[in-house]
Amino acid sequence: MKVLVTGGAGFIGSHLVRRLLSQGDSVVVYDNYDPQVHLRKVRPAKAPRLKTVIGDVRDRRSLARELKKVDAVVHLAAAVGVGQSQYQIRHYVDVNLNGTATLLDILANDRHKVARVVVASSMSAYGEGAYSCSKCGRVRPGLRSDEAMKHGQWEPACPDCGGELRPVPTRESDRFHSNSIYAVTKMGQEELVLNYGLAYGVPSVALRFFNVFGPGQSLSNPYTGVAAIFLTRLKNRHAPVIYEDGLQCRDFTSVYDVVQAIELSVRKPIGEHRIFNVGTGVPTPIKSIAQILGRCCKSDLEPKIVRKFRSGDTRHCYADISRIMEALGYRPRVPLEEGMRELADWADSVDAKDSFDDAQRELTRRGLV
Repeated sequence: MKVLVTGGAGFIGSHLVRRLLSQGDSVVVYDNYDPQVHLRKVRPAKAPRLKTVIGDVRDRRSLARELKKVDAVVHLAAAVGVGQSQYQIRHYVDVNLNGTATLLDILANDRHKVARVVVASSMSAYGEGAYSCSKCGRVRPGLRSDEAMKHGQWEPACPDCGGELRPVPTRESDRFHSNSIYAVTKMGQEELVLNYGLAYGVPSVALRFFNVFGPGQSLSNPYTGVAAIFLTRLKNRHAPVIYEDGLQCRDFTSVYDVVQAIELSVRKPIGEHRIFNVGTGVPTPIKSIAQILGRCCKSDLEPKIVRKFRSGDTRHCYADISRIMEALGYRPRVPLEEGMRELADWADSVDAKDSFDDAQRELTRRGLV
């Protein structure tokens, strides 16, 4: 099989490419090598059955040349980052939605043999996760109010009776309540790809990634995943900064498990389901991640809990993974602490510029923190 991976030089993409090559596939990496992700000029990797194209997914002519030669597409290319998306609105919409539209316009109008399209969606599109109320049952609260955030009332209340809630796994059938521009664009990417697949009879899959971590993350990008941001702070002898009270929960998923899900989506027959959560099904407080990484780095720095709300953040969200387990045979394999230790060990060998304070000042200046 010959697979085109947009964003294939990035964090998840590079792991996927190595996996596909190890399985005997041919791969075309299509990536613009964004300086925010690739902070220094990177020499594209060379390997048998690997071709690297430096290009923008909005460049129709360049992308079309590569699409006509492949059997499947994994679309990972995107501008990533919740906070930054709240003020670089045009950029995020242009890259994520117009880039995806360009890809699909080629598939709809040009000759090709693409028989499978997989797109990276995101848990961020859900907004708040799912909750259980003792009186009202399973509910989905909306965005928390500014007034509640000012008074440190971090936990959402039942939207029906105002009672206390307990977080439960979020299902693929749950409606989107997107809280950020980034989340809206990921929702749009997913809808565009699935619409194309249904219209043209091409099996298409949307994978909603939860919080991905692992070796190879861009440590110097202050808008990358929270684990990488914490690790960069620790490497520079700065305390990790945590919003709210640190008890907000996420589903931290190893990049190796994400690659497993993508590969299954490329190879397995597709049945009635085309949308899958990719996570572990285990909620972990943000504060615990900072503490685990502190132990891995043998650091005595305690996390700094600032008790402030950041625009676009949700309180709790973790995955119900029963659908992908049943339909594709996916099984998360990497335990959290083992994965975090591997990330920390890898980070010992790379430089990491801590730009978190600059990013926080920009968000504060714009009234987003």
